[in-house]
Amino acid sequence: MIEKLANPVKVEDHRDARLKGLVLRVTPAGVKSFYCEYARGKRVWLGRADALGLAEARDSARAILADAYRGIDPIEARKPKPGVPTFRTFLDGDYAIWAKANQRAHAQNLKRLATAFKPLLDRRLDQITGLDVEKWRAGEIERGLSLETINRDISSIKAAFNRAVDWELIATNPLAKVKKSRTDDCLKVRFLSDNEEGRLRTAIDAREERRRAERDSANHWRRERGYVLLPGLRTAMFTDHVKPLILLSINTGCRRGELFDLTWSNVDLDRRILTVTGATAKSKRTRHIPLNREATLVLQGWRAQTEDADGLVFVNEAGQRFDRVNFSWRRLLKDAGITGFRWHDMRHHFASRLVMGGVDLNTVRELLGHSDYAMTLRYAHLAPEHKLKAVEVLDRKAPVVVVAA
Repeated sequence: MIEKLANPVKVEDHRDARLKGLVLRVTPAGVKSFYCEYARGKRVWLGRADALGLAEARDSARAILADAYRGIDPIEARKPKPGVPTFRTFLDGDYAIWAKANQRAHAQNLKRLATAFKPLLDRRLDQITGLDVEKWRAGEIERGLSLETINRDISSIKAAFNRAVDWELIATNPLAKVKKSRTDDCLKVRFLSDNEEGRLRTAIDAREERRRAERDSANHWRRERGYVLLPGLRTAMFTDHVKPLILLSINTGCRRGELFDLTWSNVDLDRRILTVTGATAKSKRTRHIPLNREATLVLQGWRAQTEDADGLVFVNEAGQRFDRVNFSWRRLLKDAGITGFRWHDMRHHFASRLVMGGVDLNTVRELLGHSDYAMTLRYAHLAPEHKLKAVEVLDRKAPVVVVAA
């Protein structure tokens, strides 16, 4: 009907029969626009009919009428409010200052928010609604983003808006009712099979030998030309940081960042204890991890070839903290023929092997530093004997059935 309306001689208003207050105005030039009339003589322009569908116009009008019924003047509500920043200004300003002081991964978090919610950056905080985030969610699902990633982004933006409420930049969090997508809480935990772990260790040793051979070749070349020789790698236990980092990850379950932040003062080789302090732990809680034989030998060997025995355990060539090992890690996985395995999965490998070895889940939780027991339950299926003992209770109570010969 809207498309077939002829151009009138003068401006005409057509009122919606379903929703009182929704008006379609048609001009002699053929321009058709939706308005919401919330009081006599007071109306809000919703958009042109060639860009705004009827269903969308009704939804917008209902929201405006609902505000009017609550005593909120829609026109006044749409006027710019002093002191309410845009999402971009908020992220770059007050929230960035707070994040740097309270979040270890503040740079990644801020970048993720700015990238994921780019369409919302130039809107004021009080103009962003739960519907906006739901539309964003639908778009992310359509382009194939995992629900787990979407949930992390939703948690991040809701947390940012909570800070804005705390600082009285906005009265309430408009995203408070936005819920996470339902996901499978019992996802399969990725850990290495015995064969995969063997191939990974073989690839690591092959890399070590390759680096030693390259150093020997380089020194041979330098010796022939009378150049100063580079330090030999044949007597060193490790050629660089990659092998000790991987072996410690497998044997301690430490996160990559926790190993990057590890200092020698938190390594007690006599008592064979590694301490992850609350300042570097994700949970902000200090935990103590006993070192098994391999982890102890790794740290002893690495310390013997480390110049600074007081600072960070692992430093780059510039003597600074590591921030990535991605290239070497991907090359090792390719050489070992291992797919679908991340660096963080070595933490799962550590926990999985403990559970399959009969270690109780609470001990695993303490070693991993989980503040929530639910996080550790993902490994429960690896210890089927616990469930078997549970159902064996039925055997003791069930009547004995005698089969006649």
